[in-house]
Amino acid sequence: MEIWINPACSKCRSALTLLDAEGAEYTVRRYLEDVPDEDEIRAVLDRLGLEPWDITRTQEAAAKELGLEEWPRDASARDRWIAALAGHPKLIQRPIITADDGTALVARSEDAVREALSHSRR
Repeated sequence: MEIWINPACSKCRSALTLLDAEGAEYTVRRYLEDVPDEDEIRAVLDRLGLEPWDITRTQEAAAKELGLEEWPRDASARDRWIAALAGHPKLIQRPIITADDGTALVARSEDAVREALSHSRR
């Protein structure tokens, strides 16, 4: 299992605390330093079953600078959104856990972290 985190994020720290308490084996990816490329973002989106705008932090300064609120949210703009996430990783919602069974979750709650754990223990 891998977890994408920003160490400054309280939800990320909470997720790590819970994973540790459960004795989970995982790899930490500090995605602001080890930035996922467009192909990795596409792969995670496929695993999440989401679109790029679904995991975009639209209140970040970079989102406002890019004018993301005005961007279409459809297949024609999907690659543009993915490029924005790769170019501005702070825009990526966090934490994201990729489970061993091929699924992924945006783990912003304790329940979501527990669900990711259940997928990794199957």
